[in-house]
Amino acid sequence: MMGYYDGDWGVGDWLAMSAMMLVFWGSVIVLVVWATRSFRSGSQQAGSRGAGPDEVLAERYARGEIDDEEFHRRRELLHSTRRVSR
Repeated sequence: MMGYYDGDWGVGDWLAMSAMMLVFWGSVIVLVVWATRSFRSGSQQAGSRGAGPDEVLAERYARGEIDDEEFHRRRELLHSTRRVSR
C-alpha cells in the first residue's frame, strides 16, 4: 500500500505546489525590480549630487520651464540669499 491516494496527488497537493511556484516567481520578480530601481536611483543621485542650485536653475531655463525674466529674478534671489546666509 503506497498511501491514501495510492500514489496520486490530490487537489490540495496541486494547490500547494501552485501556490509555492507563485510565491517563488513572485519573489524573484520583486527582487529584480527592487535591484533595478535601487541601482537606477543610486546612479541618478550620484549624478545630481554635484549639481548646485545655479546648474539646476540653468537646466530649467534651458528646458524652457522658466522664462528669461524669472531666470534672472531667481538667480539674483539665489545669490543675495547666499551672501546673507554666509
